[in-house]
Amino acid sequence: MTQETSGVRPAPTLEMVAARAGVSRATVSRVVNETPSVDPELVRTVQKAISELNYIPNRVARSLASRRTNSIAVVVPESTSKVFADPFFASVVEGIALHLRETDYTLNMVIASESRPEKTRSFLLGGNVDGVLVVSHHIGDHSWTHLSGAPPMVLAGRPLNGGEESYYVEVDNEQAAFGATSLLLERGRKNVATIGGRQDMPPGIDRLAGWRAAVEGAGLEAELVEIGDFTFESGVSAMHRLLDRDKAIDAVFAANDQMAAGAYTAIEARGLRIPEDIAVVGFDDDSFATSVTPHLTTVHHPIIELGKKMAEVLVTLIEGKPAERVTRMSTSLVMRESA
Repeated sequence: MTQETSGVRPAPTLEMVAARAGVSRATVSRVVNETPSVDPELVRTVQKAISELNYIPNRVARSLASRRTNSIAVVVPESTSKVFADPFFASVVEGIALHLRETDYTLNMVIASESRPEKTRSFLLGGNVDGVLVVSHHIGDHSWTHLSGAPPMVLAGRPLNGGEESYYVEVDNEQAAFGATSLLLERGRKNVATIGGRQDMPPGIDRLAGWRAAVEGAGLEAELVEIGDFTFESGVSAMHRLLDRDKAIDAVFAANDQMAAGAYTAIEARGLRIPEDIAVVGFDDDSFATSVTPHLTTVHHPIIELGKKMAEVLVTLIEGKPAERVTRMSTSLVMRESA
């Protein structure tokens, strides 16, 4: 039984569009592939025929011809549980998707396992994607390093594995942490502690450096430090460790809002009040900041805009155009009741 006898209409072809528009097959092909040299009037005529016939271009054939996949990978070298628990990842992917929706590119998310880094590398080098976005990278990652710029790559934050030629988008984490800590000092707090982030990641390293610069700049000892891993649970345990010290802590800067929320739990468990006994400032301005009581004073991190910019830079590189190697976005302090 043929398509005709079964009552199923055959899918429209490039030739059918050409016949409807009264142009050659080659002209239709150039319009479909957005060749800029085609006369605008011809473009309108062909597009009208495409619409009337409901023609859908064969993207597989186009990809083979152009050696493009029209796919981009977002590589996240974290555990699945962390990716889906942390609002940072949802926001950065939202920003990436917002930029890509105006393009022909689709998004592939790769949660990279360090137990099998070769699996991710094989996928990235196997002609499956046109470009790579790396989010939340660490010293010692093996899943995406050593790709030698093929395919093009953009990172969220400065690289820590060398990579002087890398393209990346970031905020000035050190300066933002310095400002957040300075706020606490300016408000008369004398023993300002910090819950730092992982020290194998740029935000963890830089935010700790910003806290230290502010504390030492005020003539104080930068000794009230405990390190977490950017999770709520690590914030709880780090704050308990700080409170166990023989020091009257009256403020804490946490390297992200999840750990700040964890600090709330530990502070309240000790019968202490926020901000009367201990003021708290976080970093990110995500959903954790307004889910705690009192609401959290925090550094606004433009995560969605960061994702958009990463995608913009990557598409520019894929298309062979020049792009800024380093993009730094602005932060701001959001004043709420915790400080």
